[in-house]
Amino acid sequence: MSKNILVIAAHSDDEAFGCGATIALHVARGDKVSVVFMTNGVGSRNAGQDTLDRRNMAAKSACEIVGATIVDTFDYPDNKMDSIALLDIVQSLEFVIQKVQPEIIYTHHIGDLNIDHQVTHKAVVTACRPQPGFCVKEIYAFEVLSSSEWQSPGVGTFVPRVFIDVTPFIELKCKMLNIYKEELREPPHTRSIENIRNLSALRGNAVGVDYAEAFDLIRLIK
Repeated sequence: MSKNILVIAAHSDDEAFGCGATIALHVARGDKVSVVFMTNGVGSRNAGQDTLDRRNMAAKSACEIVGATIVDTFDYPDNKMDSIALLDIVQSLEFVIQKVQPEIIYTHHIGDLNIDHQVTHKAVVTACRPQPGFCVKEIYAFEVLSSSEWQSPGVGTFVPRVFIDVTPFIELKCKMLNIYKEELREPPHTRSIENIRNLSALRGNAVGVDYAEAFDLIRLIK
């Protein structure tokens, strides 16, 4: 039976870094994957309308590659989500969750260096307060290169507990990320395509497969 999946990302490109191959896996299984972005992803760079338009088009194209649908893009201030009352953010997510009725949510790790990632995680967990008959049964936190591993040592370290074999979809993940070429760097850099493959290989080899995406388990109701 197909499931409704919701990916809640602070910025467009986080969905690709964090769970791009897992999205492709869900779609291949017949699941419906919806994506919501909390910010425009470029506002903190004093970007003009042309840059914003390119980013929006990139997000649309990236999601189309793996068969996901963007259902909302909020306009919270980029890299300043902590300046907004958490309740306002929670209420906007409650509306999306009510609309999508997801059984599974993927979102950010609470310990990421990026403040928008932290706030997004808090808002998701708050919006998903367990209630009788609530649709969300599983919540997973993904890692994002240049945020999860750049946090101060010992502060909210990302510790994966769930590994998803995405070997058949690693090329789609890289293709998806290449759409966000302005966010990529040449090696040696954590955001190089080479390192993206390396991380997926590290996570996969840790559990005996070629490539995997790793997650922290936030909730699992069986």
